[in-house]
Amino acid sequence: MKHLLSISDLGADGIDEVMRITDSFVEVSERAIPKVPALRGRTVVSLFYEDSTRTRLSFETAAKRLSADTMNFSVSTSSVKKGESLRDTVETIEAMGIDAVVVRHGSSGVPWQVAQWVDASVINGGDGWHEHPTQALLDCYTIRQRLGSLEGRHVAIVGDIKHSRVARSNVLAFTALGAEVTLVAPPTLMPPSLAGWPVTVSHDLDQVLPKVDAVYLLRMQKERMTEALLPSLREYTSGYGLTMARSNLLPEGALIMHPGPMNRGVEIGADVTDLPNTVITKQVANGVAVRMAVLYLLLGSGADLVA
Repeated sequence: MKHLLSISDLGADGIDEVMRITDSFVEVSERAIPKVPALRGRTVVSLFYEDSTRTRLSFETAAKRLSADTMNFSVSTSSVKKGESLRDTVETIEAMGIDAVVVRHGSSGVPWQVAQWVDASVINGGDGWHEHPTQALLDCYTIRQRLGSLEGRHVAIVGDIKHSRVARSNVLAFTALGAEVTLVAPPTLMPPSLAGWPVTVSHDLDQVLPKVDAVYLLRMQKERMTEALLPSLREYTSGYGLTMARSNLLPEGALIMHPGPMNRGVEIGADVTDLPNTVITKQVANGVAVRMAVLYLLLGSGADLVA
């Protein structure tokens, strides 16, 4: 595999391979010195045209733990501000000698375009409303770690489905591994068409919660909303927020998940984040090991996995 642009690049077997390799890197991350020489001499660039905390730092940490060199590209301090095109920016960075580029961009499809311009491996770090494959992989890993498998499990994805690249990647990944997925949102926050999505749809969160093994809450993506889709955030919370009262509807052991950043008090109650079945910080921790596995798969052929 040369690039990771979509979950569909992997399929069930590919996802399983990432999970298997992640197991090794979870062990590495727990060492006193969490570092292996697998990608020594390789260079990984973060090319982020959108703000990010978790994904950018996670990839940078993953690359460093594999002993790769890292370069961080910041749009706000670059020649993009002088009008430099995406293609010229990418070709300039590649001329410095790189092996992989992690791309995040507000427009869907940009990572595919970048992959046509460079010889380096391209990883989609999130493109518009479209996909976010490494988030889906770390979510699969977190569920598998706690529940053993996704086969036959029921996951509810709740909230702003319309604007969520995480939802699209997770639907592909969860269903590929045998899970049943229910999307829960007000009609205005559903995509215009769900044709081809292997999901069921509900507008009643209280009815769905008692039947799930995991509930996955999405952030209200106010920065992507160009029209008024909700009367108010308070009304959204009353219908679709995971309050402490609603969390009591969940079966014992059902996981509470969120890709971050959280709007506490909107899609998730501030006190809900402290419950023992909330695995949000575990998702972040697993994100580093999963991204180590992805970088190793793309760049580490022939290198010792863990030394």
